[in-house]
Amino acid sequence: MLEFIEKAIKLLVDKPDEVKIDIVETDQRLIYELKVGDGDYGKVIGKSGRNISALRTLVFAINAKEGGKRARLDVID
Repeated sequence: MLEFIEKAIKLLVDKPDEVKIDIVETDQRLIYELKVGDGDYGKVIGKSGRNISALRTLVFAINAKEGGKRARLDVID
């Protein structure tokens, strides 16, 4: 899952070397915290939030198929 998110985000941004994803695990949830370089937040979020919404849907669906804890993707400033 981490590799999928990282690869998808790196294709969207101008500075793929600055993409960083941390995983925070709680009792019921996996939270993927995404950090990108300056100027790339808009590209990750997309027009009207479409890009981040689509990525969140994919993360949720893939994780649901694998079973286990619920997953969430957060963009951290």
